[in-house]
Amino acid sequence: MDLLYDTLFNGLAIGSVLVLAALGLAVVFGLMGVINMAHGELMMLGAYTTFVVQNLFKDGPLEALFPVYILVAIPVAFVVSGLAGLLLEKTVIRRLYGRPLETLLATWGVSLILQQFVRSVSSAFAIGLVLAVVLGLLIPRLTPPRLWQQRWTPLLGVGSWIGSGAVGIGVASALGGVRVLDQPWFSARNIDVTAPQWLRGSIDLGALNMPTARLFIIALTAIALAAVIWFLQKSVWGVRIRAVTQNRSMSDCLGIPTETVDALTFLVGSGLAGVAGVAVTLLGSVGPNLGGNYIVDCFMVVVLGGVGKLVGTVVAALGIGVLSYIVGSGSLLLVWPAMPPALNELVTFFATTSMAKVLVFALIVVFLQFRPAGLFPQKGRFVEA
Repeated sequence: MDLLYDTLFNGLAIGSVLVLAALGLAVVFGLMGVINMAHGELMMLGAYTTFVVQNLFKDGPLEALFPVYILVAIPVAFVVSGLAGLLLEKTVIRRLYGRPLETLLATWGVSLILQQFVRSVSSAFAIGLVLAVVLGLLIPRLTPPRLWQQRWTPLLGVGSWIGSGAVGIGVASALGGVRVLDQPWFSARNIDVTAPQWLRGSIDLGALNMPTARLFIIALTAIALAAVIWFLQKSVWGVRIRAVTQNRSMSDCLGIPTETVDALTFLVGSGLAGVAGVAVTLLGSVGPNLGGNYIVDCFMVVVLGGVGKLVGTVVAALGIGVLSYIVGSGSLLLVWPAMPPALNELVTFFATTSMAKVLVFALIVVFLQFRPAGLFPQKGRFVEA
């Protein structure tokens, strides 16, 4: 029985990570219908933000506050990933609403750019990038409006971004000659984030051993979930988001700023991805490919639970987490040692992390054949017709 409890706790911890990782995607994909393949890279930005905050608190005047740096990293990661998602929405996604294939390809390209960004970014690179983005956003506001009301406006918009990019590249190349500015912040190798001392122990409940880091992730997931539910159900902007989700045209007629709602929704969903990145740093090392390890799982959680349903996201994530751990760790063989020989061989075959994921995905595909809308059928922009 103790082994069963231990297995369920570890499965719950893994499921909590999936809930936190899929929560932001449930907001963006579920409420807006946007297929954001860069969601995993927004998690990666949150993880690297945690690494930067850790280094700021490790030495210098803030060293005495190192035990609580993880609590500071959570809101900082939310802001960094949220602003990155907001920039993505304003520059790419806004022009592709209602075109899922183009959105998928564009955000996949953005994910590759972000991966290369953390591999190569230096102070010179960052200065050039910021300059290019600022120029690209300011040019339409600093030029006569009549220029942007002509037939050549799309070409002018593309040309302004190309020119801004050229200026940014030029500045970055010029600053690259300064060795101090040309040193990479990170690298292609994985980096380790050191958890505070109070997150390195464990709590024993009878024979059940519960690592405090995993308890912290479960608590963080519960708080994030409660905050999202409150935001969507009780706040003014949450009501507006749900109104736009149900009927965009009518919401626009009633004076709800739908473009602002879209931007805010993307900011919140992206910020939640950053918070998930903070949690992931407590489980292992962080690298540029971190996002790819979670993006498929996140989409499967959202689809299985029912697009647009937070309760479905929670149920699906916890179910997948528990099942994956029970099968992948081989715990089922210990919990049920007297299983039939044929079933024993089958369970043994899938008793690895990768094969357990294959089995879970296969079961999800079979389930969706009979219930394509998921556990909790969605209601939103896709069904307003």
